Amino acid sequence: MTRFIGEYECTIDSKGRFILPAQLKKQVPQEADGQFVVSRGFEKCLVMYPRHEWDSISDEINKLNPYIKENREFIRYFFRGATEISLDSATRLLLPKSLMEYAGINKDIVLFTHTNKIEIWDAKTYNNLLNQEPEDFSKLAEKVMGKPKDTNPNDGN
Repeated sequence: MTRFIGEYECTIDSKGRFILPAQLKKQVPQEADGQFVVSRGFEKCLVMYPRHEWDSISDEINKLNPYIKENREFIRYFFRGATEISLDSATRLLLPKSLMEYAGINKDIVLFTHTNKIEIWDAKTYNNLLNQEPEDFSKLAEKVMGKPKDTNPNDGN
């Protein structure tokens, strides 16, 4: 599984292209072969996956029962706008105009990488999101990541 790490600031040119930063390019698995799929994120951002990762996610979603209305709605929204993009000879990627409009992307972007994906944010939107950080991040971490401790009657508690 791909494991991206880092945050990268980039600029979109007038044609909707940006250069994939060298440090990030080094993290792209060889099997991606410069091929990506970009789609709408759950928030107002774009999400870009190496093609082989997208194929794995698609396989998982294709297992959903299409006779269930919620599944159909999820499938339609998840795949809406999904577009294949490729690195050109100058290591640029071209974002579709419709996806740029969805995410409010104009010029400056932030590539926020984690797990197997690259989130593409309008820089102002991303910075505003970070300014709304929870007051107590440790409580959020406990809620999201904390697991109840197994109680062992022999441990003296």
